[in-house]
Amino acid sequence: MDQVLKLGLPAGSLQEATAELFRKAGYKVTFASRSYYPAIDDPELHCTLIRAQEMARYVRDGSLDCGLTGYDWVVENDAQDAVVELAELVFSKVSRRPVRWVLAVPNDSPVRAPKDLQGKRIATEVVTITRKWLAEHGVTANVEFSWGATEVKPPKLADAIVEVTETGSSLRANNLRIVADLLTSTTRFIANPGAAADPWKRRKMDDLVLMLQGAMAAEGQVGLMMNVRRADLDRVIAQLPALKNPTVSNLADPDWVAVNTITAEDTVRHIIPQLKAAGACGIVEYPLNKIID
Repeated sequence: MDQVLKLGLPAGSLQEATAELFRKAGYKVTFASRSYYPAIDDPELHCTLIRAQEMARYVRDGSLDCGLTGYDWVVENDAQDAVVELAELVFSKVSRRPVRWVLAVPNDSPVRAPKDLQGKRIATEVVTITRKWLAEHGVTANVEFSWGATEVKPPKLADAIVEVTETGSSLRANNLRIVADLLTSTTRFIANPGAAADPWKRRKMDDLVLMLQGAMAAEGQVGLMMNVRRADLDRVIAQLPALKNPTVSNLADPDWVAVNTITAEDTVRHIIPQLKAAGACGIVEYPLNKIID
């Protein structure tokens, strides 16, 4: 029987961002209408679309060998000690910043600190995280599960909410202010302990993680190569905010060298004129898919 790694991909808001990351890593993921089993151009991978909220549970019980989900949902499912975390992958649907679970109240609410929540009603999707946080602060409150549109529930349906935010714009748009941060979360690649202990599956997972991390490292970076007279080399290198020291190679003409480096894409428009002025010529900018350290 052919060996297959059962991989869970997050459905919903992270679905397209995940597919794009896999594409940059060298894997083509295709979503079919109404199917929960995306196609992938690797016969050793079998993909299943699962809501990030449920991923840790299915990885924990072995229905999936591994999957991508948020650290928040690992905690919410109380699975920190039941799954193996292989990597942190900091990407999200809006930004490269981690997401925050925050306690928010209406702008005119008297709640200013955790103690002010005593006896209050709190709506949230992360009931376990919220209850644990309240217990740590010695507060007893009524925590209710929210099925969505949580921001619109205060003040009539809840006194406060615990909601996820990246930029805070949705909270501000609903006249809410943040009282406290409960948890910071990023995407994690998690594995079932049994699968992680299997040599073939672990090697397959490690290879996949390496490619994904390489694709993330290349995001926003480009390569630059150019020809430089040896006499101008120091001046040219001084203009390069390189990821690492640039590679300098000999050319057939002993008076010239080739310089190759990696730099942030948003700096290129500023430094190419400086490189030209310092003596570089034949400057070529090229895209990067992966950077593997």
